This record gives sequence, structure tokens and C-alpha cells, in this order.
Amino acid sequence: MHTPIKTLEIVGTFQLSFVQVTHQGGISAPIEALRITKEQRLTTGEDLFEWRLHRAKERNTHFLQLTTDKKKTQAMIFYEDLGFKATHKVIKKTLLIKTCFY
Repeated sequence: MHTPIKTLEIVGTFQLSFVQVTHQGGISAPIEALRITKEQRLTTGEDLFEWRLHRAKERNTHFLQLTTDKKKTQAMIFYEDLGFKATHKVIKKTLLIKTCFY
């Protein structure tokens, strides 16, 4: 009998860090490099956020934060529906023009 091999498809990636912040003396969990395929954004997106929220609570994190392109209005609505609030304006300066790939 032949057992079929299941193939796995990557539908999303992100980086979740835990950072000690001095402002409140607690831990912040910035979410970065969030990418989810268009077809999976609602279902997988919510699941990924629930997983991250659970991990952050396990670490007694004070808050989750993420950065998104303000032009991505659908993403902003999605994040706000999950309870995120836009509280700060990010100001940045690009220092490295050339992208390095290893």
C-alpha cells in the first residue's frame, strides 16, 4: 500500500521578538516582517495573531506592537478589528541604500 506524501504550503511568515522596555519596566513584543498570502489573509491572519497573543501572554508581555504601511488600508482595518490602535507616528531615515543578500 502506498501512503501519499502531504505537501506543506507556506502561507505566512513573521518575526516576533520579546524586548525589555524601560518605559514601563515590562516586555514589548514587536511584530515585524509580517507576510501572508492573499488567499489566506483572513483565516490564517487571525490564527497567527491569536498564536502570537497567546505567546505574548505566556511571557507576561505588556503590549504587542506592529508597523504597517499606512497605504495598506485593509491591513489597518484588520489590525484595528483585532484591537490594535494607531498611537504613534513613526519617523525614519534610510541609511543603507544597497540591499545585501547572504
